[in-house]
Amino acid sequence: MRRRELLRRGAAVMAAAGLPWSGLIEETFGATAGMRRIGRPQPFDYAKLKGIARQLAGQAYKPPRNQLPPAIAALNWDKWQSIRFRNEASLWANDHLRYQVRFFHLGFTIRNPVRMHVVENDQEQELGYDRSMFDYSASGVDPSKIPLDLGFAGFRLNFHTDWVRDVAAFQGASYFRAVDGDMQYGMSARGLAVNSGMPYPEEFPDFIAYYLEKPQKDSSQLTVYGLLDSVSVTGAYRFIIDVADTLIMDVDAALYPRKEIERIGIAPGTSMFLYGSNDKRVDDDWRPQIHDSDGLQIWTGSGEWLWRPLMNPVSVRVNSFVDNSPRGFGLMQRDRDFADYQDDGVFYDKRPSVWVEPKGRWGPGQVMLVEIPTVDETFDNIVAFWNPAEKPQKGQELLFGYKLYWCRSIPFSSGLAWAHATRTGVGGIVGQKRTYFSWRFVVDFAGGDFDLLGDHAQVVPVISASRGKVEITSARPLRSIGGWRAMFDLRLTDDSTEPINLRLYLAADGQPLTETWLYQYTPPPASERRI
Repeated sequence: MRRRELLRRGAAVMAAAGLPWSGLIEETFGATAGMRRIGRPQPFDYAKLKGIARQLAGQAYKPPRNQLPPAIAALNWDKWQSIRFRNEASLWANDHLRYQVRFFHLGFTIRNPVRMHVVENDQEQELGYDRSMFDYSASGVDPSKIPLDLGFAGFRLNFHTDWVRDVAAFQGASYFRAVDGDMQYGMSARGLAVNSGMPYPEEFPDFIAYYLEKPQKDSSQLTVYGLLDSVSVTGAYRFIIDVADTLIMDVDAALYPRKEIERIGIAPGTSMFLYGSNDKRVDDDWRPQIHDSDGLQIWTGSGEWLWRPLMNPVSVRVNSFVDNSPRGFGLMQRDRDFADYQDDGVFYDKRPSVWVEPKGRWGPGQVMLVEIPTVDETFDNIVAFWNPAEKPQKGQELLFGYKLYWCRSIPFSSGLAWAHATRTGVGGIVGQKRTYFSWRFVVDFAGGDFDLLGDHAQVVPVISASRGKVEITSARPLRSIGGWRAMFDLRLTDDSTEPINLRLYLAADGQPLTETWLYQYTPPPASERRI
């Protein structure tokens, strides 16, 4: 998926649901210039949207038309990006609210229109595309060559604290993203993942319609509804968005499978990891690190805190963390030091983390992590989601609720020290001749109760490996970060290149001081194990 090509596809036409095209009834114009309203207002609430999704699931899937008018199809990335929405045409531009909505133009890989609706006083009405809402002057496109009913590619939300920079955007398949107080976009979320990380192509559901509920005056909350459609499943979504330094999305999802689904991904996050301090498989760039997220954090149902650094593997890698009703998980960007990136263009040090907090108990299943090889930072190659133990079946209604926190750090504290950095390199003892191959792991922990430790506290690393021999272990204070550093070598005991699972935490008097660090190390072939 190319991030700079806005991921994958746009949305499909909602006529697949068998709903009437309200534009054939009548057209009215709102108070905002260029904001055209189509058809008569119709009663609307979340229950009605769930009924539409259920009805749609009972019909055969109709693929989107997947075509653009020639004038738009001919545009390259830069020309398409030059088409600008006129801010004066924003939804609610003249209503003195804390939100305005601005719309994306179809083009490039976003080929299918998504139907947009506004909800006021429990009534919904469709919003019509109008060429006058966009400035085409820099693109070279003659607006008269564009169909009058072209439609929209998605939308973005602007908040009253800064009408220039948007705080959230919904565009392409079921993708959306948001910012925290640093106002920097990074990883994306999705409405749903279907068969991600399987040995056959992944299915990408589309949001085919959005419903934007007019917020109350002086309210920081905005509600967005989405209708999802795909070959295997339909869905009704409600997002209650609250903008603050940590932006929160309270999400409810109702899913209606058309057939059995082998692997469904709830609350999926999509990110990019090219290389970092622990993984330099791709290391020909001048910047020290390149990633939107550097680890997967999990708070298990039993209360254990896990940290799994991300990697850019040689081949697709899928890991499952079995759990029962997890308390939370998310792809996190922990490293916030500009010096570790040196990127003053896209600011990886300011990319938001996204924490998923389930509402209620989700039951047995697994947090899944999919890592895909990439040689380019414009490709999202990391996916994390919850996969229920029971496969969804045709005719079911599946209900999930969760909160998404777009944040610098998670809103919950474990009380334990956290993994500050992971580094790896050749093992052995400096100054002594190496007689066999080993690989060193260095994990720095910070925070927690380290400041309470006495001078003679016995802090020990608790380490396990699924294969190989752990040796040269140590734990010592690291005063530069107010933490402790754990080190160990992994000596390989066979020629296998199958991954080795590692587990580490620091303890004192048998009590854990840190979260549990997990890692999956892939040994090099025997012929490449230089000593």
